[in-house]
Amino acid sequence: MNLTGRARTGLNEVQRLLRQQSSVERPRRQWVGDVVAWCREHDIDLGPRLGSRALRFDAALLSQIDTVLESAHLAPLGRALSGLPSAAQAKEGMEEDKTTREGPRAWRVLLNSPPRPTPGLGREPRSILDVDLRHLTLAAFGALIQVENLDSFYTFDPDIATLKGYAQPLIAYRGDSHYGGGFAHLAELWRKTRRPHLYLGDFDAKGVTLAFDSGATHLLLPEIDWLTQYATTLHQPAEQLPFQRRLRQLHVSLSPEHPLRPYLALLEKQRGLRQQWFEAELVCVRLG
Repeated sequence: MNLTGRARTGLNEVQRLLRQQSSVERPRRQWVGDVVAWCREHDIDLGPRLGSRALRFDAALLSQIDTVLESAHLAPLGRALSGLPSAAQAKEGMEEDKTTREGPRAWRVLLNSPPRPTPGLGREPRSILDVDLRHLTLAAFGALIQVENLDSFYTFDPDIATLKGYAQPLIAYRGDSHYGGGFAHLAELWRKTRRPHLYLGDFDAKGVTLAFDSGATHLLLPEIDWLTQYATTLHQPAEQLPFQRRLRQLHVSLSPEHPLRPYLALLEKQRGLRQQWFEAELVCVRLG
């Protein structure tokens, strides 16, 4: 039986308190119950410390617990495993806290970059890289381009007129259950650079809302005249209605000349267009 994560957290707090006092008493519930069961399994005699309602901790008991942990090659008290990736937990001992560990993709993002020929692999128009964003030098990129849909992300080529003014755009997949957490970190770090953050995704109420929530500064969309001609109610289903209220409030708050207004007006007519159907030249539409 491993020492549970909540038991470790409780014992670490007790260890801290014992630096200022000789003993600490905690009621026999939740994590204390885990400690009692663990001690019994490892033949640690709690003796008079254990009452019917509480367990009294002292330095001698914690020393016994640490001795057992050391003999089992487990992390000693005071070393929190919670939030660490498995590799970092492994350096602390044989124990692994899967429930609170940092996921292996927590800082991973998918990037679409210029082609990189590799021996044995056919040449593709773009290279798709799975990278740890902490190794990126964000100052090297002139803009962040967030792509909502994975199929469009794989095929997106930034060699378009509206992006000519941005040196080396950083093209990243918005993410899903696998990569969403990593992109959230990237968006937060990018916000601090105060550089443009362009969102390329479905033209519908949900897509525009996602752009706002991610901190995007612009939308990449077809010209409004073209979009007005091709937008359809088929691409703005009824389940998008919950997102409309917020966009309507935004619409009335914008100045008459704001470039986003005609796009929001089109959405209010319950018309949209999925990203895969964008066949016209894309333009940047300011969000703020």
